[in-house]
Amino acid sequence: MIGKIKKFNFKSLLIINTFALIVTSYIFNNFIFIGVYTLFFLVSLYTTKIGLEIIKKLNLLQNIRTEGPANHYKKSNTPTMGGIFMMVPFLIFLLIITINLVSLKLFLLLLTIFGFFIIGFLDDYLSIKNKENTGLKTKEKFFLQSIIAVIFLLLAYEKNLINPLITVSDSWLLNMNIFILPISFLMLVGISNSVNLTDGLDGLAAGCSSIVFFGLGTEILMKEQQELVVFSILCYSMSGICLGFLKYNIFPAKIFMGDTGSLSIGAILGSIALLTDSVFTLCIFSGIFIIESLSVIIQVSFFKITKKLFHNGRRVFLMAPLHHHFELKGIKEQKIVENFWKINILLVILGIVLKINL
Repeated sequence: MIGKIKKFNFKSLLIINTFALIVTSYIFNNFIFIGVYTLFFLVSLYTTKIGLEIIKKLNLLQNIRTEGPANHYKKSNTPTMGGIFMMVPFLIFLLIITINLVSLKLFLLLLTIFGFFIIGFLDDYLSIKNKENTGLKTKEKFFLQSIIAVIFLLLAYEKNLINPLITVSDSWLLNMNIFILPISFLMLVGISNSVNLTDGLDGLAAGCSSIVFFGLGTEILMKEQQELVVFSILCYSMSGICLGFLKYNIFPAKIFMGDTGSLSIGAILGSIALLTDSVFTLCIFSGIFIIESLSVIIQVSFFKITKKLFHNGRRVFLMAPLHHHFELKGIKEQKIVENFWKINILLVILGIVLKINL
């Protein structure tokens, strides 16, 4: 049915997401979920609108990388760093909940997200200051992400907040033992960078993130563990925030989230999945993010290998990440985004069905 929808736009996604959450709230007999989602959708609409004016006044404008598709040059000077106005309301909400519940899990979550938020902010700020599309160097960014990830993982592992058993189903558990640490590191840093790579077309990362946050929130509810309900609430609040931002980020984008938003979103997904034992399911939900990231890894690796073997680097894709490959194939940006959203919805449905039936 999703594939038959000719025009799948912001309103379509908003309706589907909202309807799905109403059904979820009814099934679990708790309408605080739809309430939090609606509240933060409205908050995000307001903060993004106000933030757009602030960014214009401060002249915080996007620089387009020269090696990207030529048709992206027209996006130059679009206001960026919109992730600030997504993440600040969420961080305040998380801080209030953490203080009230006095939870070590929530404190670690807050610390980790704030760390990735600062890295993204620095990257965006330096990019604007240097008038280039690169702020922090790749190695610098990875080093900072690694420090925060290692601190999070060591504290969480020491306090037994990360389960060494990866749950595929109630009867299928994979015992990773100490190897859960490198897997968790890859999960946290990998998803963060994957969302960042996906944020290359108007509305792509924000729309997919809203879908994934809904799926993760629902999967956590299905565990029927009262102490984890707060993480569902956080996921649904982020789903609303991403949709509120999407109103201004949809093609043609009036504002970009920048690394401030994308790195933070990935950190939220990765850390919540680790703290709620939802790693396997998130990997399914985040299929779009993972494929986008893999396309870059494949492109770079294949180029280096063929250059060493044949002294002439060759490419698998016309350009990576994958969404740029389809752009250069002549597919319209809006159509690529719409189809990626549809695939992401199907991935969430697949993940939930597997959760029920495995």
